[in-house]
Amino acid sequence: MARQITPTPEQQAIVDAVVGGGNLKIKAYAGAGKTSTLRLVAGRLTHRRGTYLAFNRQIAEHARRGFPPNVATGTVHSLAYRSAPPALTARVGLPAEPPHELAARFGLGHLEVPLVTGKTVELGPFELGRMIEDGLGRFCRSADDAPLPVHVPVDEKIDARAADWLRDGLAPYVKRLWGESTDPRGRSAIIPDVYLKVWAQGNPRIDADFILFDEAQDSDGVMLWLLNRQRHAQIVYVGDPYQQIYEWRGAINAMAQIDAPVQALTESFRFGPTFAALASRLLEMLGETAPVRGQSTIGSIMVEDPSIAPPVDAILCRKNISAIWHLAAGIESGHRPSIRMSAAEIVAYADGADMLLAGRRAFRPAAFSLFETWKEAQSFARSAAGADLLPIVRIVDELGTDYLRSLAQRLTPEAGADYVISTVHRAKGLEWKRVKVVNDFLFKYIDGRLSLDDDELRLLYVAFTRAQHVLDLSELREELLRIFAAGPVTG
Repeated sequence: MARQITPTPEQQAIVDAVVGGGNLKIKAYAGAGKTSTLRLVAGRLTHRRGTYLAFNRQIAEHARRGFPPNVATGTVHSLAYRSAPPALTARVGLPAEPPHELAARFGLGHLEVPLVTGKTVELGPFELGRMIEDGLGRFCRSADDAPLPVHVPVDEKIDARAADWLRDGLAPYVKRLWGESTDPRGRSAIIPDVYLKVWAQGNPRIDADFILFDEAQDSDGVMLWLLNRQRHAQIVYVGDPYQQIYEWRGAINAMAQIDAPVQALTESFRFGPTFAALASRLLEMLGETAPVRGQSTIGSIMVEDPSIAPPVDAILCRKNISAIWHLAAGIESGHRPSIRMSAAEIVAYADGADMLLAGRRAFRPAAFSLFETWKEAQSFARSAAGADLLPIVRIVDELGTDYLRSLAQRLTPEAGADYVISTVHRAKGLEWKRVKVVNDFLFKYIDGRLSLDDDELRLLYVAFTRAQHVLDLSELREELLRIFAAGPVTG
């Protein structure tokens, strides 16, 4: 039997608003009990049919245990899968066409484009094919009716004017791939986003009287477009707009696009007032006026002195490369760290470096894809624009690529590890008692003032709010003091 929850005043106000009728948008800060709030809502609507939808399957499966029998749980993709033509969904498991073969089939060869550094680089069929494939994914996740140039992703190292030219030139091929993907006679592999888009374009009706949409900040344009057309159902959107950290995959500012009355969950049950004050300061820099409130009964300690190194349960990094560096440092220190990354992802850096060392282009990982030699990677890593590549370059230069491969064979499962190493993106939705945040964020100067773009501030907010009791931000202390002193001005 589910444990009875005594609602807070904020939760009670939300339940009352939902019972009163109409759509609702809930702005829920980190650790503020959003899922328990949705369960309270569902408990008042047992006489109606409900559907709980989460952004990913893991969240949906975790939530399933707490809802009453009148509420079905799942994801938007699971709804689409059950309703899309079987001949289409059957193509998800087929072997994917390699990007270079796709480009060759479309008649695309080699292109030369300028980089932001002034150097010219050659884009081969592999890169062009991958841009077309990624462009299809971005289109499918959008609310647009047809593929557009804006859907084509271009590496940030490429000059801006050349990037626009590439987008314009490749958009017709994205449209062609979309046509092939949706052809009823098609036999090629498709990504799951294709059948979701096809299902959404058919204007489907979700069979429910009310819909609870969790993690709404991560929703794609197509999901919001779809839910906005469920006029027969009452929809409750819940999410934290400041945990929207997927710009790199074409994500939108979803919470801002939802047109509904707003209620808030500002009281976090994860940490104490100290961490709440830090999170509130970051939100203030993002233009938020409502502070995060912590629990006075939870002890939360910030470590700012780099000479103090308390034990940790998690080390959070911005980049995969930084995570690999800390994995190596942990193993060499005699620790048994785990990393939220597969062995194959680590080996890919070794394979890519070996290809560059041999004077051949490396198509994977993406961090190496625009270099023609290892010397170019070294030079870029030692520039201001490429500093985040430096840790992996140092490992290769000082220890060799076989050392990277050996790291991949020495991974410890999380259950038996001394601590976990993760990127902030892969730590989203998780929490630990003791967290250390690494300083590999993209600080920059604007008019002589140290600053962070809004997306970097949101990453910091997610990282800091993973901790319950101890937060080691000693590596970031000086930068934080300077951007806080500069005020809420971001780039």
